[in-house]
Amino acid sequence: MAKLNVNGRVLEVAVDPDTPLLWAIRDHVGLTGTKYGCGVAACGACTVHVDGQPIRSCSMPVSAFQETQRIVTIEGLSPDGNHPIQVAWRALDVPQCGFCQSGMIMAAAALLAEKPRPTDADIDQAMTNICRCGTYNRVRAGIHAAVRGGTTG
Repeated sequence: MAKLNVNGRVLEVAVDPDTPLLWAIRDHVGLTGTKYGCGVAACGACTVHVDGQPIRSCSMPVSAFQETQRIVTIEGLSPDGNHPIQVAWRALDVPQCGFCQSGMIMAAAALLAEKPRPTDADIDQAMTNICRCGTYNRVRAGIHAAVRGGTTG
């Protein structure tokens, strides 16, 4: 039995200690916004925050976490969906298929928490998530728009 602090709630999750955090979140907690993409921490679709840092949840076992560590999923980023990144994503229609976007949003939110006014070089360094649709230019524009509170102009 693992105890995880997910989106501000400590939950007991009946999983094997080697179960990846992603599957505990999706299958046992029921939060399906975090996506499975590759299973080897390469694509970033599974990005969540742990104590404010972006991590790829598909390759981290639940045994690596303590209940004192704050895990935030896309559902917990903003209760009403109005985080500046989310506002900018909608305003600029950033996603194409949308599959990778929860991970992109979580990576971008972590970047802005660390660097409130990132340069293009900062964005390039932080945004290592893969988008098969190639929306990278819109992701960059969305991050810059989020700096302005999510507005496009």
